[in-house]
Amino acid sequence: MSPDVELRVGRRKVNVKRADKKLFPQDGITKADLAEHYRRVAPRMLPELRGRPLMLERMPDGIDGDRFYQKEVSGYFPDWIRRATVDKEDGEVTHVVCDDTATLVYLAGQACITPHRWLSRADEPRRPDRLVFDLDPPADDFEPVRRAAHRLHELLEELDLPSGLMTTGSRGLHVVVPLNRRDDADDVLALARASARTLVSRYEQELTTEPRKDARKGRLYLDVARNGYAQTVVAPFGVRSRPGAPVAVPLDWDELDDPELDDPELTARRWTVTDLGDRLEKDPWEGLARRGRSVTAANRRLRGLAQSGGGAK
Repeated sequence: MSPDVELRVGRRKVNVKRADKKLFPQDGITKADLAEHYRRVAPRMLPELRGRPLMLERMPDGIDGDRFYQKEVSGYFPDWIRRATVDKEDGEVTHVVCDDTATLVYLAGQACITPHRWLSRADEPRRPDRLVFDLDPPADDFEPVRRAAHRLHELLEELDLPSGLMTTGSRGLHVVVPLNRRDDADDVLALARASARTLVSRYEQELTTEPRKDARKGRLYLDVARNGYAQTVVAPFGVRSRPGAPVAVPLDWDELDDPELDDPELTARRWTVTDLGDRLEKDPWEGLARRGRSVTAANRRLRGLAQSGGGAK
């Protein structure tokens, strides 16, 4: 039987059962390794998790086994883990909320490979403070993703919307816009859809908002559905359930925009649990959360672009 390991995390003692269980068999990455990753990245990850309901992607038998997505908190989770009850379509659900390193480590011990976060906080669940564009490429070629990120960044600047960039650890990039929590999730989703349609009208041969894969015809999909109420996204430094244990990592826009800084190895899975390099030493998103914008103002600018012919190019 695999040994258990007790970790001291702040003032808590967290028991990681079957700590040498290989969650990424091809890479030899164990449950203990996953827990150590989340302990190491916690100072950078927790600001993007605190106060938010989580959906847990759990794989008790590792990435080659079955997975399940957990919303309702398990009754056996320790009392010191924060919970939040929010409305759902047919009632209520009580989620885990990750406010500290001990909770992150505990979740890793439960074979939670990826904690997926809400775009709003539990105290105002219908008022997001993030808007996310998911750039989903038609194939593994990363160049269309780079190009789409450039296009989207240009549009967001026209709308006076600050943004952060992040590899997803999966296939594409996320572009994250901070909001001021004054608008309902439905209005945020409407803005995301309208912005995506505007961008597609400019670059119809490259981009699409068509959710059906067979209708995309080789174009990159601008996915904004994650902005709906109770939808979730991967948080910075979350591990993805893919071979190599890739990690979602924030980027500076210069890492796409400046030819001298372009990384020829940059892909959605550039960084992993065992190879984060210096990514914890700098924070490309520093100050981003304090620059939250209004959906109302952005909609007004978007309508102005349409009236001035600034949609299609």
